[in-house]
Amino acid sequence: MALPGSFLRVGGDGNVRCWWCGDDPLYVGYHDDEWGRRVTDDTRLFEKLCLEGFQAGLSWLTILRKRENFRAAFDGFDVEKIAAYTDADVERLLGDAGIVRHRGKITSTVNNARRAIELHEAEGSLARYVAQYAVETPVRTDGPMPIPSTSPNSTAMSKDLKRRGWSFVGPTTMYAFMQAMGLVNDHLEGCWVQEECGPGC
Repeated sequence: MALPGSFLRVGGDGNVRCWWCGDDPLYVGYHDDEWGRRVTDDTRLFEKLCLEGFQAGLSWLTILRKRENFRAAFDGFDVEKIAAYTDADVERLLGDAGIVRHRGKITSTVNNARRAIELHEAEGSLARYVAQYAVETPVRTDGPMPIPSTSPNSTAMSKDLKRRGWSFVGPTTMYAFMQAMGLVNDHLEGCWVQEECGPGC
């Protein structure tokens, strides 16, 4: 149930949450247990970067429902395995009805796996690299929506990754990644998860 005059809603369990997760149990679980909680595992970070790219133009719930299929299709998002994919693997993935069959996004994932290996060699780990873009205080807007779609940090990370040869890493995609991986805490005031996550988790 939406709370009048706010961007919060009360779930069937009585918990107050950010409006965007609605009542879908899968989405509610994602909001409560994952979104905004700090992640330092390189495989999970790479997976999320890839899935955010696949999400472009679609709803995140669509991707969330297909996430296990993506994990199976892309070898658990193991960068070494994906970096070795050939044209035959791309064709295999294009025939997989369990994922989003978009050639550009699939080839981007292969490219980004190769770039992730380079980044690891240069920066020590993906986790160490993205940590430099974490923010303690979220950016709020004065418009009708209280959460922005980009930030100076997401723009900076996007620009740097593009310089390094990554693709499907625009500022909006990077901000969604930052929100999900706990590099910024965008749970709204009043949401039961906000305080648990803390500032920048």
